[in-house]
Amino acid sequence: MAEPLQYMSGFGNDFETEALPEALPQGMNSPQKCNYGLYGEQISGTAFTAPQGQNERTWCYRIRPSVKHTHRFSRVELPYWKSAPHILPDVASLGQYRWDPISAPTKGLTWLTGMRTMTTAGDVNIQTGMASHIYLVTESMQDAYFYSADSEMLIVPQEGHLRFCTELGILDVAAQEIAILPRGLVYRVEVLKGPARGFVCENYGQKFALPNRGPIGANCLANRRDFKTPVAAYEDRDVPSTVTVKWAGRFHETQIDHSPLDIVAWHGNYAPVKYDLKTYCPVGAVLFDHPDPSIFTVLTAPSGIEGTANVDFVLFRDRWLVAENTFRPPWYHKNVMSELMGNIYGQYDAKPKGFLPGGMSLHNMMLPHGPDQNSFEHATKADLVPNKLADTMTFMFETRFPQHLTQFAATEAPLQGDYVDCWVDLKKRFDGTPGEKD
Repeated sequence: MAEPLQYMSGFGNDFETEALPEALPQGMNSPQKCNYGLYGEQISGTAFTAPQGQNERTWCYRIRPSVKHTHRFSRVELPYWKSAPHILPDVASLGQYRWDPISAPTKGLTWLTGMRTMTTAGDVNIQTGMASHIYLVTESMQDAYFYSADSEMLIVPQEGHLRFCTELGILDVAAQEIAILPRGLVYRVEVLKGPARGFVCENYGQKFALPNRGPIGANCLANRRDFKTPVAAYEDRDVPSTVTVKWAGRFHETQIDHSPLDIVAWHGNYAPVKYDLKTYCPVGAVLFDHPDPSIFTVLTAPSGIEGTANVDFVLFRDRWLVAENTFRPPWYHKNVMSELMGNIYGQYDAKPKGFLPGGMSLHNMMLPHGPDQNSFEHATKADLVPNKLADTMTFMFETRFPQHLTQFAATEAPLQGDYVDCWVDLKKRFDGTPGEKD
């Protein structure tokens, strides 16, 4: 296999890469005969007739066509991995919820068996909505491979270090980085440092893209050049292997007699990427008022309603707070979006206690939430000098659909039963007289 830790820069760009010289045809996509006896094969991430600026496809030149397998597909069960719609009559999703970190075992879990679905939203069969998962991985996949026909996967590591060996190359991803694996891409997950724990947004809808910056202009937020795509790397291994496919919310397995990671060269714009979250440049108010949290959007997957996302990926990282005469933490609010948050490391400013690294919270659509009493008191009495919000990184998976809890989230995950009590101490401050109140 070629050297794995080489990357090309850019998100959504057209790339070309080859692991052997002259493996990539020039001037045509489907020559009568490919060099090295390779097969030409295309993977399409959009409909053939998608507009030019949105059309995504990659031409692959591989040792064997991916259609070659030795057995029919058979159903397999991964009982902790759920897909929408998954609405349980005895599980209440109406509420404000928070979970402590889920402890990872020391052995026995691969990428597939260690996936734990927390919430689902929308409908995988009509390609709308999402699911959120926690992954707990202690063991590498051995001669085993996976792809999802349902979704692209946004991976947010929190502990440990994983290697994603994909058909198009290798991504090494650790905490404070993310990876995006497209629908239909075959890969194997190896543990470089474990146990590994992190979060996954399984996006059923349109692909993640960079948000339009509008008046912000050409710079800041996430920049296209900081997204890294792997170079071609192939395996020529004749060994019995399994391929598991997620299709319409169910899992199927087939046997093959070789490694499917046998693409020697490829060109196109449908490829996996990794991104270092430390390169995200936040933008905020420099005089007064607290902008909407949408100002921190890293990636957005659009829906059919302009400006209302199927899924947004939002990042709250360290930054300077300078706004004067302003309530600086997130204000109290409820909105049409369902917000699932995860803590990568550090302390979240609106909840200094209880929201631990590796933990999650859920505030569903049109349910009020905001700072607890201590955060409110501190924010209203603090001297508003420039202040560095340091050593913090949290994120949000935000969707226009209600997020429904799974049985695992409601009964097995470490749910904080007293979370709602963090607002109990908020007191009445109104007394009918004008002026600010201490």
